[in-house]
Amino acid sequence: MTISAGIDIGSSTIKFVVIENGSIKRWEVVASASQPLSSVNALLETVDSKVPIVATGYGRQLPVSNRPISTISEIKAHALGARFLFPACRSVVDIGGQDVKAISLDASGRVARFEMNDRCAAGTGRFLEVMANRLNCSLDMFYSSALKGKDGVKISSICTVFAESEIIGLLNRGCPPDDISRALHWSVVSRIHTMFSRVEAIGPTVMTGGGARNIALVHLFGELLKSETLTSEYSQIAGAIGCAVSATR
Repeated sequence: MTISAGIDIGSSTIKFVVIENGSIKRWEVVASASQPLSSVNALLETVDSKVPIVATGYGRQLPVSNRPISTISEIKAHALGARFLFPACRSVVDIGGQDVKAISLDASGRVARFEMNDRCAAGTGRFLEVMANRLNCSLDMFYSSALKGKDGVKISSICTVFAESEIIGLLNRGCPPDDISRALHWSVVSRIHTMFSRVEAIGPTVMTGGGARNIALVHLFGELLKSETLTSEYSQIAGAIGCAVSATR
């Protein structure tokens, strides 16, 4: 019996998964909160000390006690995780809380090229959270609202602060919130697609990270690609899955 575990210590959430004999046995997502080390240790204590564990994410270098843990890059982790979920995958778009990654894979699943936006919140989960708050709606309402909205409204700013100002101006002019939500999502999707095109990616394309839970992002990105964007119930934990896969190699 082969058992391994992976942990993705992100900026907003910590993803943990245990894989047994090639299948996901259990998984968990918890908030990073103010003491991520305590959360990480609590998760690691749920598996036997002999189980190999690999970590990735912003916090992969946390000084975890009493466990020998290897680390891999987020790029490799999401590539491995996407191929585990969709073996034919040739490209990956990972939308995290603080960054966005576009990855192209060769026929064997190895990383061929990648681009990463980690210097600006534009296009990230955090950007969308701020915009949802400005429209006074939950994230799920925000996603659904974007699918109901009509095209025609434009959000030109890539800066969170200036985008908020644009939203206020649009609301004051009587623009429907659904249309603003759609415009915000198109703004994000367009920026992601520009980065995605630079890695010369081909399909099938898999979306990973928390962004994969955003039904509007998935739909609109697929519309721009003119092909389906694949997601799974496990897309959010793809990085952790990739770590667990790496732990057995």
